[in-house]
Amino acid sequence: MNDRPIALDAYEILADAYASVIDTKPHNAYYERPATLSLLPEVKGKRVLDAACGPGVYSEWLLSHGAEVIAVDSSPKMVQLAKQRLGTASNVLQADLSKPLTFLDSSSFDIVLSPLTMEYIEDWHSTFAEFYRVLRPVGYFVLSVTHPFFDYVYFKSNNYFEIELVGSEWQGFNSVQVHMPSFRRSLEATLNPLIEAGFHLERILEPKPTDEFKEADPKHYEELLQQPSFLCIRARK
Repeated sequence: MNDRPIALDAYEILADAYASVIDTKPHNAYYERPATLSLLPEVKGKRVLDAACGPGVYSEWLLSHGAEVIAVDSSPKMVQLAKQRLGTASNVLQADLSKPLTFLDSSSFDIVLSPLTMEYIEDWHSTFAEFYRVLRPVGYFVLSVTHPFFDYVYFKSNNYFEIELVGSEWQGFNSVQVHMPSFRRSLEATLNPLIEAGFHLERILEPKPTDEFKEADPKHYEELLQQPSFLCIRARK
């Protein structure tokens, strides 16, 4: 049985190209990221787990706003890129979020941040249980995922309620093309694992594109004003 993260090979191929555009790619920089960041509580003086840090763009923002950051990612190349971006300011580790985070102490973080990550994990219950464990008694979990409505329409699924392995061709990263697998799921399969892990849902955000997005990509700006692509969530322990 293959125990590797389903998207690891794709991200290893994509890593350098991904990092080169992540600061200006409209769907990330001008749509998902500002929405996700808007859900964070005050981070100054807080200890934050950047769960699936990619090339380190979120960790960089957190550090610049006074947080202490531990960053993890399953991709060795992404870990390397994050270390290059962050220098000695943050501790970046390789870790598979579908496995127990045994190297992290219980009740040791104020915030867990996990943007556009969970769609690569089939069983959310064990991952959310680990996030709950490492959070302090008054802790927050902020995450973003592909919107269930978007995935259902895009992949033309025959059964909305089924958690199913899907995939698409990514080619918006400096001409590097990869097949990106992910798990599509319903809204209830998105929210209920959070509740079952013990989290209290505080806010659900279906983001709208920013003015910067409109300038960079007018076509998709109009599309995103009419239907969501991502779903952002803030939950409290």
